[in-house]
Amino acid sequence: MAEYTLHCFGESGNAYKAALMLELSRSDWAPIWVDYFNGETRRAEFRAGANEMGEVPILGHKGLKLTQSGVILDYLAEQTRKFGAKSEDERREIWRWILFDNHKFTSYLATLRFHISFAKTGETPVTEFLRPRAVSALKILDQHLANQPFIVGKRATIADLSLCGYLFYGEELPVPLEENINVMKWLDRIRALPGWKPPYELMPRGTAV
Repeated sequence: MAEYTLHCFGESGNAYKAALMLELSRSDWAPIWVDYFNGETRRAEFRAGANEMGEVPILGHKGLKLTQSGVILDYLAEQTRKFGAKSEDERREIWRWILFDNHKFTSYLATLRFHISFAKTGETPVTEFLRPRAVSALKILDQHLANQPFIVGKRATIADLSLCGYLFYGEELPVPLEENINVMKWLDRIRALPGWKPPYELMPRGTAV
């Protein structure tokens, strides 16, 4: 049995953050597919036994069950001693960007992607609200990366793995990345990390497409 298990599905960028961390740190792990598109996370038994929040990822390790991608990334950095902070200043800076990701980046981009690529809503007042906010967050990230190769300096950390989670989905993305040159170069640097794989090579795909 693998040391780590990860409840996930391929379309989930939040689950990809954890899966990528496990892969890059060369951890012994196995995915457990969650049938999100047929309502598994909304069922009472899932919320009672797996995650009361009705979400993935869920990391299992030595009897522990952890949810929320930022918490999982922090735990894995501690366990593997990879991609974590090397000082208190770095720790705060890593969490500053993970919180930015959760509140201002992934929150807008992932929701917009779901509406456009999976729910096939077309442009609606909801997407018109989300799109400029996702583009604005991308510009903030692009400007930050103009001055350094990774989010917290010269090496990749869990801040990078958090922020890149939804950016490796190609044509599913509802906003153009090409206008953000520094982001594109940063994604190339992440792809060059030993062990990198795209989402659908790390996690089982659902039935959304």
